[in-house]
Amino acid sequence: MSLNVCPAAMVAAPIEDVWELISNLARYGEWADARVERIVPAGPTTSGQVLYANSRSLGKRWPVTLTVTAIDMDKHRIQMDVALPLGLLLHQTTICTSIDAQSCHVQYG
Repeated sequence: MSLNVCPAAMVAAPIEDVWELISNLARYGEWADARVERIVPAGPTTSGQVLYANSRSLGKRWPVTLTVTAIDMDKHRIQMDVALPLGLLLHQTTICTSIDAQSCHVQYG
C-alpha cells in the first residue's frame, strides 16, 4: 500500500537561507526531529550521500537513514529515500520556490 502526502508551507525567509538549511545534511538536526550521527561521505550534499540519524519516541531511539538520490541546487530541489523504523520507506522530494526577496514556498512529499 502507498500513501501520498505533500505538505507545504510559506516561509518568511529568503529562499537562499531556507535552501541552505534544507540542502545541508549536517544541519538536519537543527530543524528535523532527528539527531545526526554521521554523513557518508562527509562534505557538501551530493547524490549518493547517506545521512545516519536517530529520532527519539516512546522512550526509545529509532534509526533513520536518508539517502540522497538527486539534488538540483539551481532548482532548489532535493530527492531522498528515507528508511524509517518498522520497514517504512519514504521517497521524498523537497522543493523551494521563491515568492519574493523575503519569503519562499517549501513543498515536502
